[in-house]
Amino acid sequence: MDSVTTIFIDDKGTLRSGWRIAVFLFGYFFVSSLVSVMAFSIFGGSDFTTPDSRILWSVVPLIPALLVGSVLGNTFEKLPFAAIGVPISGKAAMNLLLGCAVGVATFAFAVLIAVAGGGLSFTQNPEVLNTLWPSIGVPLLVFAAAAAFEEAFFRGYIFQTLTRSGYAWLAILITAVPFGVVHLGNPNAGVISTINTVLAGVWFGLAYLKTRDLWFVWGVHWFWNWTQGSVFGIEVSGLTDLSAGSLLIETDAGPHWLTGTTYGIEGGIACTFAIVISIIVIKFIPQKENEPQIDANVRR
Repeated sequence: MDSVTTIFIDDKGTLRSGWRIAVFLFGYFFVSSLVSVMAFSIFGGSDFTTPDSRILWSVVPLIPALLVGSVLGNTFEKLPFAAIGVPISGKAAMNLLLGCAVGVATFAFAVLIAVAGGGLSFTQNPEVLNTLWPSIGVPLLVFAAAAAFEEAFFRGYIFQTLTRSGYAWLAILITAVPFGVVHLGNPNAGVISTINTVLAGVWFGLAYLKTRDLWFVWGVHWFWNWTQGSVFGIEVSGLTDLSAGSLLIETDAGPHWLTGTTYGIEGGIACTFAIVISIIVIKFIPQKENEPQIDANVRR
């Protein structure tokens, strides 16, 4: 095999992981464009103000992330669909519920730090009982789809391809940093919020490495966001229009470095401490090894 060929092909005759990721990105954006056009033509415009449209346009980007990732995994490495991290088994529901519990507990810990520091306080919101579906139900589905997409994209094919090639540290790095960068466009983003989002990317990546299961990571991500917006009434990464209401009404007295104020708690160090503690806890969870059919197909 000549030197030019080895740039693209490994010694097992497989396209190298970096090029496979490039193919995934091209395929994702191509298929995503097609799916978006089809959804637009069938369901109409991209209005994000009605409950149905919020749910629909949160699901649209998820489809190509799962589809392209699973097709490429099977094409290049002969891997089953479950290898992308979403095995359909009796354990899936338990892993999802456990992830949801971890997401709620970690976020509640961040809130507790901010409350103890005098930055946050909460009162009950009696009006939410009159708007349960738009306030609680719709955001639950929207956050579910949005978190599923981000996990399928960042911790799906890209992350897992590098992990199977023995580059877990690189997988965490090149997914956590862009994960933080893409949130820079959110309202009132800043240095602490970006650091926290990168830390969240590390948190989610480590959670996947420990469990080899996107159901668990999805649950953590999903209920972190939903608890933030629909339970505590806090801005979700600076966004205020994702929940029509919340069970509690937040009063944020600052300071900004503690509570994140207009960005939400993800912009303060209360969030930093909570994520770091959760990372440490997850670090000590016994690591699940790859399934045999995945081990047999490791490629560089």
